[in-house]
Amino acid sequence: MNDESSSPPGIRQLPWTPPPGATTIVMLRHGESMPEHPDHPHPTKDGHADPDLAPNGREQAALAAERLAAEHDVEAFSALYVTSLRRTHQTAAPFAVRTGLDVVEVSDLREVHLGEWEGNFRERVASGDPLFTQAIAEQRWDLIPGAEDADVFRTRIRSGIDHIVAANPSGRAVAVLHGGVIGQILAMATSAGAFEFIASDNCSISEVVVLDDGTWRIRRFNDTAHLQSLRLKPAD
Repeated sequence: MNDESSSPPGIRQLPWTPPPGATTIVMLRHGESMPEHPDHPHPTKDGHADPDLAPNGREQAALAAERLAAEHDVEAFSALYVTSLRRTHQTAAPFAVRTGLDVVEVSDLREVHLGEWEGNFRERVASGDPLFTQAIAEQRWDLIPGAEDADVFRTRIRSGIDHIVAANPSGRAVAVLHGGVIGQILAMATSAGAFEFIASDNCSISEVVVLDDGTWRIRRFNDTAHLQSLRLKPAD
């Protein structure tokens, strides 16, 4: 019988850590936004629907800030990014208070533009619009009339990620983003279909590491453990 206690220590199986020069981008999807009402459309910004967070979304944002601060010392985070749309600013606010980080806007990472469906996307989905079914099947938002071209969307998303990487060599940045954007980033990281990762929940955490040779590595997707208390709350 082998006595492992008397064996040489050997090489431990340690957790993976990013290599020198790598940039970790912790991607937080924004919290739940206000409901869509056909008679009371959301305000717009640069053609995009621009709703506020719903009350539940603000609770989600507070829990996400608590979770991220618990995972690492606040000094471990090098930057905090948002897009040009207000729901990302509002989601980032509790984490900015905890860390003291300035909020930096990266417009290239705003949500995909949905053309004629901006402001009524949820209504189209809920009604079973056949064009939505086709878009999902073909994994192309640009089947929607007036929607952003798929290649244009990918190009600006890469530009936004490149901006964060250039500003945070060997850093750990938090970026508050949109579901379609997170899905596109993870699809690009894996060469998967464009819609393979679009199902991230509000205020879920996903993570990608960009190595200094330009390789993208996924570390997690749709982590919602911090939202358990909201799921257990009784309905009003």
